[in-house]
Amino acid sequence: MTATVFNLPDLGEGLTEAEILEWKVAVGDPVTVDQSVVEVETAKAAVDVPIPIAGVVARLYADAGSVVGVGAPLIEITLREGAGERYREEERAGSGNVLVGYGTSDGASRRSRRRAARPETAPVPVSAPVPVSAPVSVPASVPAPKPGAEAPRVISPVVRRLAKEHGVDVAAIEASGPGGVVLRRDVEAAIARPEPPEEAPDVVRIPLRGTRRAIAEKLVRSRSEIPDASTWVDVDATPLVELRERIGRADPDARVGTLALLARICVAGLRRYPQLNAHVDAEREEIVQSSRIHLGFAAQTGRGLVVPVVRDAQSLTLAELAAALRRRTDDAREGRLTPADLTGGTFTLNNYGVFGVDGSNPILNHPEAAMLGVGRIVDRPWAFEGEVRLRKVAQLSFTFDHRICDGGVAGGFLRFVADCVERPELLVTHL
Repeated sequence: MTATVFNLPDLGEGLTEAEILEWKVAVGDPVTVDQSVVEVETAKAAVDVPIPIAGVVARLYADAGSVVGVGAPLIEITLREGAGERYREEERAGSGNVLVGYGTSDGASRRSRRRAARPETAPVPVSAPVPVSAPVSVPASVPAPKPGAEAPRVISPVVRRLAKEHGVDVAAIEASGPGGVVLRRDVEAAIARPEPPEEAPDVVRIPLRGTRRAIAEKLVRSRSEIPDASTWVDVDATPLVELRERIGRADPDARVGTLALLARICVAGLRRYPQLNAHVDAEREEIVQSSRIHLGFAAQTGRGLVVPVVRDAQSLTLAELAAALRRRTDDAREGRLTPADLTGGTFTLNNYGVFGVDGSNPILNHPEAAMLGVGRIVDRPWAFEGEVRLRKVAQLSFTFDHRICDGGVAGGFLRFVADCVERPELLVTHL
């Protein structure tokens, strides 16, 4: 039988590398065509990588937690008879396998999977599985380690599994077996021994990888390339809150929330001020203005801040827009976003009021030209119809690329949004 090496495929969206999160196979495991063999994390999302050949795993080229470049060796497969020619045909035709995206997911579970995926020792071929209840015997002929050579640690898969299940580092165990071999009784003694309390480190170093690194690079690029400016205004959001409640009573199935109403106002504002639905092409020294509104909205998830995009928002009704926002939000929380779901936006709505804050000076989502921020809606004294009353008040902030427009357009857009919040009936004339 022959062996072939499968390289990390092109993951799309201009991505050049990925971090190994979890191997789903081990050396010696059989694999089938299109079987997912590894989960990797890119700067955009987490994806399962399928393999286009069948055979037996001969080698894994990277450990969990390491970064692999696109086109670099990933896994070596001993081919089954007849599989080599099929793989060469697929290589010539190009990969047709689907990379399944997981997007955002809980960071703690990712870290636990990475720890579990790191082998404590090099795998040792075993001719047959040993029952857990069977006593572990070590041959007396195991030679003593040579000076300078690393002594063997674990031979029995039972001992290795027991150590892994209880989180015991076999490298730190005092071995009692011949030739420095760790026996089952050594692991059991380590399990029974109480662990000393860990002292909190003075400094914690967290690798800037994956989504966190992508966010950092994008924010630095935004601040270094875009001369942004901000303006803001306080608004009486009482009419908007009342409209949301009336819609809820009239059509509960529509499930129209405040975010959907604000998104609909933004779409109307961008149709009135299309200069803001644009970005600057620095290489060509051009302003690229789009007639289609791909509305992004900021969402906080376990993997950090992401901006899912609702495409062609200008063609959606209020109910359709509300449903699209719910789907994207659910996908973000459940980790189903793909890289395509997080790119291509033309304008961003940032509802930071959900964090209980009133205002912000956000950084633009490069290369977009504008972002509307919405603070929390709270009861405040407000002059209303000649009297001071408690009203639902919020602060709106608007950040824009000063290369795209000047204060007149930016102020006009923000004032239009504020007027629609205070008088939602204005939306009817801009549907």
